[in-house]
Amino acid sequence: MPDSYLPKKFLRLLKPRLPQMLATLRRFVTAESPSLEKSAADRCCGLIAEEWNRRGGRVERITQKHRGDLLRVTHAPGKSRPRGQLLILGHYDTVYSSGTLARMPFGVVGGKAYGPGTFDMKAGIVQALFALQALQQIEIPLRKRLVFLWTSDEEIGSESSRKFFETEARRSDAVFVLEPSFGPHGLLKTARKGVGEAELIVHGRTSHAGLAPQEGINAIHELARQLAHIQGWNDFRRGVTINTGIIEGGTRTNVIPERARAVLDLRALRVSDMRRLESRVHALRPLQRGARLEISGGFDRPPLERKMSASLFARAKSLAKQMNLSLGECTVGGGSDGNFTAALGIPTLDGLGAVGHGAHSTHEHVLINTMPARAALLAALLADI
Repeated sequence: MPDSYLPKKFLRLLKPRLPQMLATLRRFVTAESPSLEKSAADRCCGLIAEEWNRRGGRVERITQKHRGDLLRVTHAPGKSRPRGQLLILGHYDTVYSSGTLARMPFGVVGGKAYGPGTFDMKAGIVQALFALQALQQIEIPLRKRLVFLWTSDEEIGSESSRKFFETEARRSDAVFVLEPSFGPHGLLKTARKGVGEAELIVHGRTSHAGLAPQEGINAIHELARQLAHIQGWNDFRRGVTINTGIIEGGTRTNVIPERARAVLDLRALRVSDMRRLESRVHALRPLQRGARLEISGGFDRPPLERKMSASLFARAKSLAKQMNLSLGECTVGGGSDGNFTAALGIPTLDGLGAVGHGAHSTHEHVLINTMPARAALLAALLADI
């Protein structure tokens, strides 16, 4: 069968499986998996492992000491030796604490599946599961080994899982990230901002505000001047933003404050801008004589630049067209584990997961009728690369 027929064949195969996809999504969502609650996350990991075990392949559970275990599923291309590897990456942890289901239960209303973690990103894991099943059923002779890696701490920075997915990414020819798509049309995320956090502490000198104001060094005044200066670094056209999200200082109104603190959110679309912004923050000097600055932090997720996803997006768009689907792209301000894999120089395409809205909110949901098409698109990509 010509390759051009495969995307449509995947779609025809997967459309009737929507009820099974929804039933699987329900099982995953009702197994709550907060990033910070290892026992709950581990229970969810076990449930997900059971589903993948039913589809064959080699399922490995990677034990973590403080976070939920990781799940690695390997599917070899059959009798032929694999010529490379593709990494399909995502996370099963959510931002919701245990007990959230009591006030935010899983439910399907008006073509939407609601519940904690439906959109971000358990539906993506379901879609990947059924994409693999479709590949197995049609018996596509894959050229590359497939590695599915589901992590447990993406929502809190990926500290424990990063070394594992970076190792797999280095072995891979491409990375497909099953994070949610953007907007009602399911745009893929071909660029993401790098994200960081910096802390600025000002040390001044305390004194009586009425009896000896000239003897004090007001840390709050110094911090205010520094923040006004930093505000001028915002460049929305280039995607560079600095936001002061936390500010603290002072004890009483009649005491000149000796300490003030601010925490800054840093974002940039380009690696060059990220490095420049970090340098500017750490190069700050006191504006008030006698004041002292203490600066820490910086970027912890590098940008996913579009050049790392352009060729993969072109393939995805072409395959979607063969299914009579229109596929668009976008740039977003938030980061994902795809930022890390792209920074390694590995082509990375993000936002291949669910279509929906409301991540991290009480109205989080997935547009259920889009799930078979998204699974078919992933299957087609994995067969095409």
